[in-house]
Amino acid sequence: MNFNYDLAQGTTRELNQKLNAAGVGGEDTVVRVLNPKGAHALAVGMNSKLTIDIDGHVGYYCAGMNQHAQITVHGNAGPAIAENMMSGEVLVSGSVSHYAAASAHGGLLVVQGDTSSRCGISLKGADIVVKGSVGHMSAFMAQSGSMLVCGDAGDALGDSLYEAKLYVRGAVASLGADCIEKKLDDEHKRHVDELLKKAGITGADASEFRRFGSARNLYNFDVDNADAY
Repeated sequence: MNFNYDLAQGTTRELNQKLNAAGVGGEDTVVRVLNPKGAHALAVGMNSKLTIDIDGHVGYYCAGMNQHAQITVHGNAGPAIAENMMSGEVLVSGSVSHYAAASAHGGLLVVQGDTSSRCGISLKGADIVVKGSVGHMSAFMAQSGSMLVCGDAGDALGDSLYEAKLYVRGAVASLGADCIEKKLDDEHKRHVDELLKKAGITGADASEFRRFGSARNLYNFDVDNADAY
């Protein structure tokens, strides 16, 4: 059951209801969303293997809490796209505002443009691949999962990082508290190659990336590290 939904003639609530209903039967369904015009909370709470193509820009919380669905935004996205995503894939052909994939537990977010500040904040297991650059405090308090940046990273990358894996191809303005550069071994190069392949990005060599991770000094309070808290 494939269908188009025109938001110029309908509502976000009705769209999300139709999307959830379409996935109940377990059939392969492709839905094309027309005229989003920056609407908020589109395709939120998907819980089935839908393919959703959104033809235009979206506002905040698009694809939030996604499970299983493949969602493509043919345009730019506002704050918190794929927030708390559990599984599935979200692709943005343009750029993204703040908090991309905040608290995402699983799945894959691919941004073909740039992201603003706090990309991957409190990341809990998802993979994020950004073809462009990320803003300041990206991967803040990221606990698990991966973030790969083909461009540059802003100030305070990985501030208060736990065990998420960070890879950056370009320049890093500064590192946040407890984030350090680590050696890029062969196993990490293989991981970079896997992420690039999953994101459909070609022409990048894994050896061009730098690896960053936690120094593990902030797991427990230590008076010698008091200035870093």
